[in-house]
Amino acid sequence: MFLREFPPMGIYETLYAFWGAFGTYMGEPGTHPWSQGFPRTDRLPDGPPLPETVTVTWEDRRYPKAWGHPALRETIASYYRTWYDVDVTSDNVMVFAGGRPAIVALLLFLEPDIGVRIASTEYTPYYDILERLRRDYSLVESGVDNRFAPDLDAYAPESSDERSLTLLSNPCNPTGVTRTESELEALVRSAGPNRGLLIDEAYELFHEPPVSALRYVDDIDASNVFVIGAATKGLQAPGIRIGWVVAAREHVEVLGNFSSFGMGGVSHPSQCYAVELFDPERIEVVRTAVPSFYGGQRDRYGEAFERLGLELFSGDGGFYHWCRLPEGVTAAALNERLFVDGAAVLEGTDCDMARGGADSPLASFFRFSFGPLAPESFESDVEIMGRALSDLT
Repeated sequence: MFLREFPPMGIYETLYAFWGAFGTYMGEPGTHPWSQGFPRTDRLPDGPPLPETVTVTWEDRRYPKAWGHPALRETIASYYRTWYDVDVTSDNVMVFAGGRPAIVALLLFLEPDIGVRIASTEYTPYYDILERLRRDYSLVESGVDNRFAPDLDAYAPESSDERSLTLLSNPCNPTGVTRTESELEALVRSAGPNRGLLIDEAYELFHEPPVSALRYVDDIDASNVFVIGAATKGLQAPGIRIGWVVAAREHVEVLGNFSSFGMGGVSHPSQCYAVELFDPERIEVVRTAVPSFYGGQRDRYGEAFERLGLELFSGDGGFYHWCRLPEGVTAAALNERLFVDGAAVLEGTDCDMARGGADSPLASFFRFSFGPLAPESFESDVEIMGRALSDLT
């Protein structure tokens, strides 16, 4: 073997196990994709239509620019200026093929002496990225005792001379816990010459109102703040694989240099489609329709799950419920039962940054996604979950 072996991201192990048990892929007709982290890709109630075509010219068939399509970079910068009153330009924006490649690139080029501070319950690929890049990282306790919302001071390094980078998702995947207003401002203000902030805002639009750390950034070019955004969630277009980072020009230049040899840029047709998604009139409707629809879904699934005896630790953002099973029941056992009915959830152990396995404090937790679910599936979803819980308790 010429390549080092390593396992797939945790959710894929669940998907492969589901395929083996049910005989078809999750997401196909007759399945219930509660484990899946994608949004609905059709028109939402009171939402705008999604573009069905995009114009591609001879210029778009040429090699893309390393930093991204100039029109998209300016469109993204204009979006943040309009909605979060931050002084950024297109020079502060770098386009990637999704949010995760942006995170990988940032951590890849992070100076070797900088340690990463991350909550012990976080977005499952962070573990894989940190481990594969062999980054030095330390965990901040995020669990039942603090309701998965660590005190912000806990992210500070032990020594003021130590250089560190805080990495977190906001709203958090998997918990939905969202830092807003004073907390979010304090998080941004804590960044300085020796302390950076990498904040993944893929679920920005799934909170009422939408929130961004950029609202509290005074001078992006003098900061070590990195904000990740993507068209994959709130803009309902995961298939176009468009993400971006907003950062100081100096940092964007480094990332562009990487793209010149490591990426070769991002698909121009996809970037053209993203420009259409950002149409100012359309975005104004999106910022109301998305949080409204998913807020309603969050409320009704939450009420139903509590009636079924699940304990919820969910925040008020994202499109997930973070649930604890009754004593003695594990998420692994729940999935084994759910597979029979064509359903699956993300097991809490996949979100354990310590990867404690069967001994993990998250073994009895699971993430339920209502992201891709149609409103009319609610009754059958609750019925299937209820039957599974009844069989296990």
